[in-house]
Amino acid sequence: MTIEKLKSFGCNVSEGLQRCMNNEAFYLGLVDKFLKSLDLSTLHEALIKKDLDTAFKEAHSLKGVTGNLSLTPIYEALVEMVELLRVKTDIDYLPMFTKLNDLCNELKAKL
Repeated sequence: MTIEKLKSFGCNVSEGLQRCMNNEAFYLGLVDKFLKSLDLSTLHEALIKKDLDTAFKEAHSLKGVTGNLSLTPIYEALVEMVELLRVKTDIDYLPMFTKLNDLCNELKAKL
């Protein structure tokens, strides 16, 4: 992963770097660790089962991490989902999940 690849994906790299004391190696290491450990299966299962409480916890956690790392496209894909889950809106979340999953796979491909 490089700063250039993150920028081309649409990440706010300067903001992410600021959170990491402008330590590029540290920031890239955090992004790399996050992407290698990323597992959306619990969120996916919860959405399929309509377990909105578990889905909210998973999506909210992902939103926090992606926000802190300034992985903007993934973060933005989570914002609407989290707010709808927060109030337990009964809708089909699978299109939102598919978009989220596609974005995560796209970024992982840049590793």
